[in-house]
Amino acid sequence: MMTLHPQYITDTAGEKLVVLSISEFNSIMDELDAVEDVRLYHEAKKQDDGERIPMAEVLKKLDTNRKIMDK
Repeated sequence: MMTLHPQYITDTAGEKLVVLSISEFNSIMDELDAVEDVRLYHEAKKQDDGERIPMAEVLKKLDTNRKIMDK
C-alpha cells in the first residue's frame, strides 16, 4: 500500500483541491494503469472464442498488407 501526503487547499470560489508530489501522482497513475490492465484482461477473457491464429499466418498477412500499402 502506498503512503500519500496530500495537501488540501481551497480556492477563492470555495472549491477544494488536492495537491500531491509528482512522485505520489505518478505512483497513483501506475496503480490505475495496472488496474486497467487487469480489467482489460478479464474483458478479453470473456470475449475469447477460443480461435487462435498461428504467428506465421499473422506475419504473412502483415507482409501482404504492407506490400499492398507500399504500391
